[in-house]
Amino acid sequence: MTLLRRGLTTAILCALAISALAQAQTYPAKPIRVIVPFPAGGGTDIIAREVTNKVAMARGWRFVVDNKPGSGGNLGVDAAAKASGDGYTIVLGQTSNLAINPTLYRKLPYNVAKDLTPVGLVASAPLVLVTNVDSPYKTLADVVAASKAHPGTINMASPGNGTVAHLTSELFQKAAGIKLTHVPYKGAAQAVNDLIGGQVQLYLSSVPTLIGHIRNGKMRALAVTSATRMGDLPNVPTIAESGYGGFEAVTWFGFVAPAATPKDIVASLNAEFNKALQVPELRKKLSDQGADVLGGTPEQFGALMKKDTVRWSAAVKASGAQVD
Repeated sequence: MTLLRRGLTTAILCALAISALAQAQTYPAKPIRVIVPFPAGGGTDIIAREVTNKVAMARGWRFVVDNKPGSGGNLGVDAAAKASGDGYTIVLGQTSNLAINPTLYRKLPYNVAKDLTPVGLVASAPLVLVTNVDSPYKTLADVVAASKAHPGTINMASPGNGTVAHLTSELFQKAAGIKLTHVPYKGAAQAVNDLIGGQVQLYLSSVPTLIGHIRNGKMRALAVTSATRMGDLPNVPTIAESGYGGFEAVTWFGFVAPAATPKDIVASLNAEFNKALQVPELRKKLSDQGADVLGGTPEQFGALMKKDTVRWSAAVKASGAQVD
């Protein structure tokens, strides 16, 4: 009986191994769902579509982008965390929902470390503070002076509670000794429309989201959050050089998948994304959007997530920001 059981166990293990190998060789056999946890048209959406389109063109893989905005990106990431780990669901997460929100939110519906696995880092980008072209605020100093004269009367929009923009605005307000009224949106599209229409006075978001509107003259850029000025926005000063030395904040974008996703499929996805990121045409498109192309292994991305979770946890606590 023991020999029979051993024989059956060996046969089952062999069958599973053969099945896994066959799956890896035929992957992907159907479209891959790419969750974007923000509305269409924003920086995250643009990056997700550009990268997956390049893989689709090169390999013939099919991707379906699924925009699931809400709760600072948490709804989309949670949908990915709860999806089947069969390799057909990934999400383009970012610093906010993968490294900041675990501390900023009192309770998250997902656990980054347990429910998700890193696939690959894509890019990073600083933030830019903008206002309507008809606004009386011409510089960051104008905003600070007006806010000190009338605390809480100036609205600052962000892509949502828990985003890098939200937390960065809290850190800046603390550094400048001012109080702005935070107006969170479910993503970039509506915030952009409201800023241009004059419903909100300031908007802080990633450069890829806003650089087109700055270039076409619909928005006035007051400052960027990078350590040095950006080549794409050479006339826009940094917050650091505007009197707040050492101030710096960037957001990164990377694909993650449900934790149960097979390692060979994660490796396949990572390899294809890295190949796409080396294509000059894609690199230029992302650079034109104000993003720095990154790439790398799943392990490197996982290490970055852990490091930035610690870093932003300290920033959250120092700022006093908290979201229920």
